[in-house]
Amino acid sequence: MEKEEFELLSKRIRPKLLSVARDFASASGIEAEDVVQDSLMALWELTQRNSSIKNIDALAIKVTKNICVSHYRRVHIDTQALLHDNYSGGTEATALTDRSDLKTIRERLYSSLTKSQREYLALRNDEGMTLDEIAQKTGKPKTSIKSTLSAARKQMLELIKKYV
Repeated sequence: MEKEEFELLSKRIRPKLLSVARDFASASGIEAEDVVQDSLMALWELTQRNSSIKNIDALAIKVTKNICVSHYRRVHIDTQALLHDNYSGGTEATALTDRSDLKTIRERLYSSLTKSQREYLALRNDEGMTLDEIAQKTGKPKTSIKSTLSAARKQMLELIKKYV
């Protein structure tokens, strides 16, 4: 098929191909014009191979449908991969990363504290003890524990502001 002949064919068949592509495009979010361009390119390549084509209109529509399905599958597979980012154990990857990041931040913050500040924070935050219970356990006055915890929190807040 010659170039001029194909141009006439493409002008004649383009509206049909656009109609098919639009039907698929609405469901998959692809551009109908892009699909038609791909279809016409594929059709041109097929005509240049000198293969005997009985019904070029039917072939063009079939090629367009195949390209639409191919685009749809590609988009669908990409979307499915994003939707299912769960890994073994049923925990999402982001949750695992968040836990790891929080652990790293906490270790970094706690390493900047004194031994007593770390001890009091652990008793207060991790074990949920009250100031009275901490005072009883450590033998230190409640006011001393309270001021030590306050200083530790202030110091950690300053570090957080520095990193952010």
